Amino acid sequence: MVEIMDTTLRDGEQTSGVSFASHEKLTIAQVLLGELGVDRLEIASARVSDGEYDAVKRVARWAERGGYLDRLEVLGFVDGEVSLNWIQNAGCKVVNLLCKGSYKHVTEQLRKTPEQHIADICAVIALAEQKGITVNVYLEDWSNGIKNSPEYVFQMMEGLKDQPIRRFMLPDTLGILNPQNTYTYCREMVARYPDLHFDFHAHNDYDLAVANVFSAVQAGVKGVHTTVNGLGERAGNAPLSSVLAVLKDHSGLETSLREEKINRVSKLVETYSGIHVPPNKPIVGEHVFTQCAGVHADGDNKNNLYFNDLLPERFGRIREYALGKTSGKANIQKNLEALGIDLDNESMRKVTERIIELGDKKEMVTQEDLPYIISDVLQQDTKADEKIRILNYSLSLAQGLRPIATLKIEIDGQEYQESASGDGQYDAFVRALRKIYSDHLGRPFPMLTNYSVTIPPGGRTDAFVQTVISWNYAGVDFKTRGLDVDQTEAAIKATIKMLNKIEA
Repeated sequence: MVEIMDTTLRDGEQTSGVSFASHEKLTIAQVLLGELGVDRLEIASARVSDGEYDAVKRVARWAERGGYLDRLEVLGFVDGEVSLNWIQNAGCKVVNLLCKGSYKHVTEQLRKTPEQHIADICAVIALAEQKGITVNVYLEDWSNGIKNSPEYVFQMMEGLKDQPIRRFMLPDTLGILNPQNTYTYCREMVARYPDLHFDFHAHNDYDLAVANVFSAVQAGVKGVHTTVNGLGERAGNAPLSSVLAVLKDHSGLETSLREEKINRVSKLVETYSGIHVPPNKPIVGEHVFTQCAGVHADGDNKNNLYFNDLLPERFGRIREYALGKTSGKANIQKNLEALGIDLDNESMRKVTERIIELGDKKEMVTQEDLPYIISDVLQQDTKADEKIRILNYSLSLAQGLRPIATLKIEIDGQEYQESASGDGQYDAFVRALRKIYSDHLGRPFPMLTNYSVTIPPGGRTDAFVQTVISWNYAGVDFKTRGLDVDQTEAAIKATIKMLNKIEA
């Protein structure tokens, strides 16, 4: 069993532009400990700010009620009892003491001798013991230390190994290691001090953090540090999702984590941090469980020839099949099955040709678009199948006045008309729609949860605008897309698709 310590709320918050509010820290802590099940959580650095102090107190109160208090950790400094008092007053019981793990750091940053630094550390440990605070020790810049001044590292270890220290934490502070020397250096530490607990803390400067974690575990370290989505200073830390998968699938080691919760945690931190997850990021990226090539979808139908151990269901995801120029009949068939649509061979051929044509134009085709494409290709009247149609609308924009929308819409053969003003033309349009749903139909209107606009490169004024809108209706999240040369018109098309979707 490998111990997972997540430091999203401390080291992850050192990502440029990221600062979690107090309630956000609490929510993330609750999900990481209570739902995902990480072993330990580093939640802050001591002495940062009054706001950080209040956030730590809030998390600590929750953790104490839930029995998690001994799993909360706070970074502290070799500053006598200043950090210890801060941590104790905030309600926490574990300090991760930041010590110097390289000769260069201790002599040039602290301007002290190794003997002086060891004495200072021991004094803080003694104070922590008096206060009932458990001590873990970070050997900051350990990777440079073990590489360039190993005699100093071992001098530190000899001076501290008999102290009441629960864990010695080995940071690759500047992300300089590779899998080979990570194994060599970690193995040397474990072999020299087999009775001590070592953690490994990776940084991703060379994009090797996950590989280095794998090597450290192979070398015998008992704990590893991660952040959600790989947040962290510079290139970030080892991402929790990838570490989880690698440890289980490549090391055969168990962790305490409930992997089906990892996607929820990723999305939560993405929202609170404002740092978007790349769509191709392993495990949690939007497109990593999407098959694009038709041959892959065909293989999935033939004894899952293109599956590996990273099954989407493990991580609370589902497999999807993209539609575009590389789509084959198998991709389209998978999407049609999900929609409950059955086509004969000739119709399937025509639909496939149209989707490939759209893909060549770089237009995104989604499962939601398929019924419209099918109707168009087979020369059917799409409007006959729609329960909701826009009959007419007018949008007005005047300087110094709020935009106004007037809308006439048909729902199940009944016409409705409303007007509304808004902060923009589309906002006014949606407000008019909401009026129809609330005042005339007495029904709830879906909640818009996200809105994004994509314009193809090239800078043409007549370029298509793709608007993607995320909705939540009756607890279900889904997206609709609209394509038009006018952004507002594209958004309106996406909205009408949404209304017909919920009607169906």
